[in-house]
Amino acid sequence: MASVTIDQVRKQYGAVPVIHDISMNIEDGEFVTLVGPSGCGKSTLLRMLAGLEDISGGEIRIGGRVVNDVAPKERDIAMVFQSYALYPHMTVAENMGFALKLKGEDRATIEKSVREAADILALAPLLDRLPKQLSGGQRQRVAMGRAIVRQPQVYLFDEPLSNLDAKLRVTMRAEIKDLHQRLKTTTVYVTHDQIEAMTMADRIVVMRGGKVEQIGKPLELYDRPANTFVATFIGSPAMNLFEGSIMDSLFVTRDGVGLPMPADYRGAMAEVYGIRPEHLTISETGVPATVVVVEPTGSETHVLVKLGSADANLVLKDRVDLQPGQPVQVAPDRAKLHLFSAQGIRVN
Repeated sequence: MASVTIDQVRKQYGAVPVIHDISMNIEDGEFVTLVGPSGCGKSTLLRMLAGLEDISGGEIRIGGRVVNDVAPKERDIAMVFQSYALYPHMTVAENMGFALKLKGEDRATIEKSVREAADILALAPLLDRLPKQLSGGQRQRVAMGRAIVRQPQVYLFDEPLSNLDAKLRVTMRAEIKDLHQRLKTTTVYVTHDQIEAMTMADRIVVMRGGKVEQIGKPLELYDRPANTFVATFIGSPAMNLFEGSIMDSLFVTRDGVGLPMPADYRGAMAEVYGIRPEHLTISETGVPATVVVVEPTGSETHVLVKLGSADANLVLKDRVDLQPGQPVQVAPDRAKLHLFSAQGIRVN
């Protein structure tokens, strides 16, 4: 196992910069997720860690060793791809042991390592099968097993679950997290799915446009997003945001809707008011709104309302009898407000 240090790393293609002076430290044994929209640079950064992309500036260190010019096979990392990348003519056991075979390990050592990895991943009954005889989830476990047998210092995962159906993704998420808790190997995991990031990571790195927007523990990012981008990217449904200004003890939206402020607020002038859907409730006294859509999910009810001309999402734990077009009153939890400047920077 090893720590990973990314120090002022840059990447550009010709004159076009795609990674802008990114710095972060990943501790030994930590599970860190890189998350952000498509094209934000997260996979490029992972490939630079792996040595599959050259860096244009800065320094990458794995276990204290500078690896800028070190070949991928000599970095002591193992990478799991979105596409599984299994050899179709090899059995599961041969796929898992192939890297050790290339290193010149003897047959007994390879068989022992493959068997141990297969036991961890419940693949023992499948060792003699070909990839075409496996389900998508089984193939992804084989790809993970191939990484495990190498016993690397660092695991790199590049959107490994994006080809799986929703139910299988939930199962595989739990398996990967359990695997990390058992092996305690430093892991860097790329995804565009913020639910994966929230449920799996020790820390999350939120990226946009080749830059880091915020780094922190999942609930830190959820409870105190640094800006409106993180506020809306982390959390599903996304945080409700309203533009306006503070007048007396209210935040007045551009439509003239008055939203309650904390009684003791003395912070900087806020021009964006944020509230998460679960912190908005239907109340006998509150802000007038109109129901647009009601979505019962079983354990929760999602309600879309209009506040003036703006949409607002509510997530209610109770089952409610609401109809589209029905007038209601909604009340934000004033202890859970998020206030931002006109530039989208948190001010409270």
